[in-house]
This record gives sequence, C-alpha cells and structure tokens, in this order.
Amino acid sequence: MLLPDEHLEPLSRDISVIVSQNHRFNTDTILLAAFSLPRTGETCADFGTGCGAIPLIWCAKAKPKKIYGVEIQEDACEMARRSAALNRLADTVEILQCDMTTIKQISALPANGFDLIACNPPYKTEGAGLKNTEEARRVARHEVACSFAEIARNAAYLLRYGGRFCCCLRPERLCSVMLDLRAEGLEPKRLRLVQQRADKAPSLFLLQAALGGKPGMVVDPVLLIEDGGGYSEEMIRIYGEYAQNKGAAVK
Repeated sequence: MLLPDEHLEPLSRDISVIVSQNHRFNTDTILLAAFSLPRTGETCADFGTGCGAIPLIWCAKAKPKKIYGVEIQEDACEMARRSAALNRLADTVEILQCDMTTIKQISALPANGFDLIACNPPYKTEGAGLKNTEEARRVARHEVACSFAEIARNAAYLLRYGGRFCCCLRPERLCSVMLDLRAEGLEPKRLRLVQQRADKAPSLFLLQAALGGKPGMVVDPVLLIEDGGGYSEEMIRIYGEYAQNKGAAVK
C-alpha cells in the first residue's frame, strides 16, 4: 500500500492519511478542516485536496453524506484514493482529477449540488515570492494552475443557494479574496485570524462565505496556536490525538 517515500500520519484514533515529501498537510490544513466542519448529511467538496487530509478529517469528526476531493496532480490523486480505501471510506470520499477550467465538465460535480466547499489555496499569486523548483510544491504554493478568482467562480457554480465556501490564506490577501468572493455572489460571513502566539501578528485567516448571503460578517476571537510554550487548549482540542503525537508538518 505504501510507496518507499510514503508514510502514514494519524488524523484521529481510527483514521490516518498517506503522505510523502511532495504531498503532505500542515497546521493550516487542520485548522481549515475544523473551521469548515460539515453538518450531518451534507455533500461537500475540497478544492486542491492534495493528499486528501481535509476529507478524511471531516469523516473523522462529522458525518457528511459525500465528499469530493478535487485535485489537478495525478500522483496526489492516486495517493488520496489509497488513503480513502485504507480507511474504508472509498464510498464516502471520491477523488477527482481535474482543474478549475474543467470542473463544469465533470458529471459528479453538478451545478448547485453542494452544501459546502473548502479550499486551502496557493498562498502566493503567480509571480510573487521565490519559486519552488519542485513542480508539486510550486503548484501548492503559487497560483500557477488557477487564480483565487477562478476558485471563487467555480465554488459559486457548485454551491446551492446559501451554501458555504471556506478558505484560509495569508492576511495580506484578505482584501482581494473578499473582493473576488463578492464578485461571484459569495458574501463573507465569518472571519477568524490565527496567531502563533499572543505577541505575534496574525499569520493566517480563516474565512467563510455564503452564496447569496446578506451583508454582515462575524469576526471570531483570535485563535492562538501556542500558549505558554506549548499548544493552546483550543489547539489541543482541534488536533485531538494528533497534537499528542508530534504536531502537523510545516508547509
């Protein structure tokens, strides 16, 4: 089941995900999965699912009806499918290889058919920052495969009226992200900033938008990752057993 460069990372007592050097998850992945947790019986999608960690975390903590993991990279799709099979979740978690330009051609992804979509998008716009020479990491970190505007457009296409879109990104992109979402009828409704410690500036935001939602956004209290030299109590609750092992990989 595991290739030579792969190993298992635990997500809960009963569920683990296959990861490799090129396809793995991090703290932001876990935070987004917790922030966007589905309701019972919902149909969900995870854009840019990578190794498939978010769909598996959702299955560990909630009872969605169906989850589609959308990913452009073939090797990541193959890995995520093996993880779903390993955890006996292949009937619930389906991995689809496609990009933002072909989503409308996939019969399993009908318009207005989804309650929830999550996305941990590339943090840097194309042309910004240092490029990673490894293609898998470059796709994960830079908008070479799609822009956030394209992500928002496809989320709006797939979501039912009132459906939720959740994402996480660096604070410097908050304004442009909100503008892209509003342009597609996705109204920002809930925002939470994440700080490593109380004396540090926010390094991440978690944002939820609703298709066709009325203006008005709730700002949650700041989420602190560390408190007094270790994980904060909230992070321990979010991580569960994973926090007691070794923490999440760093992107």
